[in-house]
Amino acid sequence: MTGLTHIDDSGAAHMVDVGDKAATARTATATGQVEMRPETLKMIRDGLAKKGDVIATARIAGIMAAKRTHELIPLCHPIALTKVTVDIEVDEALPGLSVTATCKVTGQTGVEMEALTAVSVACLTVYDMAKAVDRGMKIGAIRLVHKAGGKSGDWRGE
Repeated sequence: MTGLTHIDDSGAAHMVDVGDKAATARTATATGQVEMRPETLKMIRDGLAKKGDVIATARIAGIMAAKRTHELIPLCHPIALTKVTVDIEVDEALPGLSVTATCKVTGQTGVEMEALTAVSVACLTVYDMAKAVDRGMKIGAIRLVHKAGGKSGDWRGE
């Protein structure tokens, strides 16, 4: 079980002690997408969804989710986020919506899980708001694309 910081020598899960780590500036960016029928995308783009503005609601849901990540993911630390952005773009090629979230903190642990949670919940919110017209939407490609700061430094996905 070596190399897994959340697992002790006996195999039990635990929250990592970050108390001795230096507080540094950290950022993380994650992306994801919601694929849908072209007519569903048009409805969202034109602001005609019965539940309201899908993109604005999904953006707010993503921001709220980032702030509550420690309540959703059992071994995450509560952190004082300094910035969360959730950008949602129409992607005609999917067709669907592409979601990007970036989280920032100055702290003792990273913000990768917050960025991933923001993207996931934003995508789920799109699905929830448009499922009445398109239950076949596909949520996917959720991944970390960049992280910076901390002991391990910068990392970029392909």
